[in-house]
Amino acid sequence: MNAYLDSIAELAQRGDAREESHYPALDNLLNALAQAQGRTIQVTVLPKPTEAGNPDFRVWDGSHQVIGYIEAKAPGANLDQVETSEQLQRYLHTFPNVILTDFYEFHLYRNGLLLERALLARPFVAQKLKAKPPAEQVEALTHLFETFFSFALPPSFTAEDLARDLARRTRFLRDEVIRPELAQGQGPVHGFYQAFQKYLIAGLTEDQFADLYAQTITYGLFAARTRAQNSFNRQMAYALIPATIGILRDVFQFISLGKPSPQMEAIV
Repeated sequence: MNAYLDSIAELAQRGDAREESHYPALDNLLNALAQAQGRTIQVTVLPKPTEAGNPDFRVWDGSHQVIGYIEAKAPGANLDQVETSEQLQRYLHTFPNVILTDFYEFHLYRNGLLLERALLARPFVAQKLKAKPPAEQVEALTHLFETFFSFALPPSFTAEDLARDLARRTRFLRDEVIRPELAQGQGPVHGFYQAFQKYLIAGLTEDQFADLYAQTITYGLFAARTRAQNSFNRQMAYALIPATIGILRDVFQFISLGKPSPQMEAIV
């Protein structure tokens, strides 16, 4: 954590760092903490297509299982205020394991509720005094990340739990990926919208299509996964969808074999 504070204090002293400039330091901290706990993780920094885009970090457990997401804000941001924003509320209703941070303070949410919080250092010291701030709640932050890394989805779902979880992910896919891509008025997703209008539902609106397309992807993935024996990824989905469901195979030919946007690829 001292090495992490050295890094972000150096950024503050330069005076020209953006939020994104802190990403490598946080990435290194995550990997160092995981290694100290005997865990193997992978961290993916996600692109943000809009202000209400994808969370900044996605953390994997090393075996194709997402541990959780981290949303970062500019150093010194009021995290309690950020918590009430539409963006973060959407994340908290979509993802069960989320950390919100300004790189100095960390809030851990589980199933939408604040579970733990820890202040590693005070941003005022770095931002205004241009000095390395002393580490404060080291034990609390260590425990917070132990809790974050230890998260795992239950080994089995009831039908109700599964339906609720799939619906939550479907809403996020619709609102944060499909609708923004439709709004561009071009590209593969907009092409599917035009095809749906022409061949299936003449009066289909963009909102209706976004909902329909998100559900098609979600439950198509579910159908494909039930036919997979062992490992599963988006590239395998197309081959696992029955040939008798032509339109679903057309959609997944793009999802599995085409080049979906980085945002859609990450969420799928």
